[in-house]
Amino acid sequence: MLRAAELCGATVVTSEFHRFNPHGLSGVVVIAESHLAVHTWPEHRSVCVDLFTCSEAMDAEAAIEHLQQIFGATSVHRRTIDRGRQIDAVSVASETSSHPTHLPQ
Repeated sequence: MLRAAELCGATVVTSEFHRFNPHGLSGVVVIAESHLAVHTWPEHRSVCVDLFTCSEAMDAEAAIEHLQQIFGATSVHRRTIDRGRQIDAVSVASETSSHPTHLPQ
């Protein structure tokens, strides 16, 4: 996962992984641009990976190709969701604060 993040041009902040007994893995790589998450089910020969980014400069295909290779995937199902466009001008105000926090664009 760390190598996949690097290959797609992400800036890795931190990571955390947990191995399950007897098998399986879940983890997250926090990147400056958002995150990558992985969940495995070896008993079903299944892996799910999420790559969330706010950067159009990242090469998601490089990460997908790398992960497909290291997991030995014979098929890949992908879905791209364009998020965040509708919140560009939204500001959020806290009930406990008189200073609104503006969401980044």
